[in-house]
Amino acid sequence: MVTVPAFLLRKLYVKQSLRNVEGGFEFKLKNGLGSGYAYRMQPLSVDGKEMPVAASTFALDGKAIRFSDVSKENTFTLAMNKTVTIRVDGVSLPPGPHKVGMGFDVPGLGTLKFDFTDVVA
Repeated sequence: MVTVPAFLLRKLYVKQSLRNVEGGFEFKLKNGLGSGYAYRMQPLSVDGKEMPVAASTFALDGKAIRFSDVSKENTFTLAMNKTVTIRVDGVSLPPGPHKVGMGFDVPGLGTLKFDFTDVVA
């Protein structure tokens, strides 16, 4: 099975986009690697602590979808050169650097995971 190295996936993260928002925090991903989709989202982690999947969403073109609603019929699509906003409700990040981990299941590739470290903007 072909795999995609974490250092390549890390390029999806839009640097300096990690920020607190009303009711939670968010960050952005922009796909410059090639279009793809996932049929399941893994829980996000922040500094080693797993975030609730039901509180995590991704938004594309103004439509937000919960990680827990992603399925083979309702995929997480990362189209080429599109920006997706990932949000976690109910969690606010303290000032300073944070390590965020993300993973998703992709047909033919299995589970892809990556992480990034950034400071809350």
